[in-house]
Amino acid sequence: MSQCPRIVLTAGEPAGIGPDLAIQLAEHYQDYELIVIADPVLLWQRAEQLGVVIDFEVVDLEQVAMPTPAGVLRYLPAQLTEPVEAGVLDSRNANYVLRTLTTALEGCQSGQFDAMVTGPVHKGVINEAGFAFTGHTEYLAEHAGVEKVVMMLASSSLRVALATTHLPLKAVSDAITQSSLKQIITILNQGMKTQFGLAEPRIAVCGLNPHAGESGHLGREEIDVIKPIIDSFQQQGFAVSGPWPADTVFLQDKLKTVDVVLAMYHDQGLPVLKHSGFSSAVNITLGLPYIRTSVDHGTALELAGTGKAKIGSLEEALTMATMMIASKKRY
Repeated sequence: MSQCPRIVLTAGEPAGIGPDLAIQLAEHYQDYELIVIADPVLLWQRAEQLGVVIDFEVVDLEQVAMPTPAGVLRYLPAQLTEPVEAGVLDSRNANYVLRTLTTALEGCQSGQFDAMVTGPVHKGVINEAGFAFTGHTEYLAEHAGVEKVVMMLASSSLRVALATTHLPLKAVSDAITQSSLKQIITILNQGMKTQFGLAEPRIAVCGLNPHAGESGHLGREEIDVIKPIIDSFQQQGFAVSGPWPADTVFLQDKLKTVDVVLAMYHDQGLPVLKHSGFSSAVNITLGLPYIRTSVDHGTALELAGTGKAKIGSLEEALTMATMMIASKKRY
């Protein structure tokens, strides 16, 4: 890795606010090198629409990474299939979105980039184009050739990881097995050590059912699946606790004693995190062979090209990525 971190940013859905955020970010000095993968015509048009004057600079990856000055947008070109109108989805550009992701992940795997930050994509329009796509997390895991990754969202006051991600609620129970939980807690523990600098991560594991099953009266997943895995980690000396009822584990007094909460499904943990810090939360994928963070919001089509999109979450994602790069170097 270079002394100056080199971070690649995928601008995401071209009709959304991803290009806007990249352009707004370019107005500020960065103490890392930021490289955007996007269609340069799209970036130029959106900058003109926003009334932002910046210089566009094609990147030579053979050069040593240098901090990105204010007023400069460094980019690697990707070509749209069809011209874009801000706020108007076009499934013909779905392949362009996936190509930007592929370029970024290949660059991370080869060591050209120290981390990847992803802008928001529109899963629906990608699937309408004929590509099976459930989300960044699953796509990156598949292309990295890893069996399991862990999706985690983090704000300044809370970290929430997920045992399952984008599944129908009726499929969650079957997806939670002793084998999968063992993998997830192992990845989570290792990620907290290597990328967050925590020597002994304290992991609080939620139950699946109300009141964590209430001794089996409201379901047996806690007894048959979750508790045995927690016990096995405790016997090995890991700071893993639970299963905790989801309606009490997020109380402030409890959160003071843990580093990360492992929720069993998407809407068990993420509404709490987004309520506590939506504009500052960061989406993180643990278990990949490289660092990946992302904004915690969607494409916001109605804001594209208006200048009203807020860059707070993207700035937090980049700050988190630089912190994780530094922790990984120290580990």
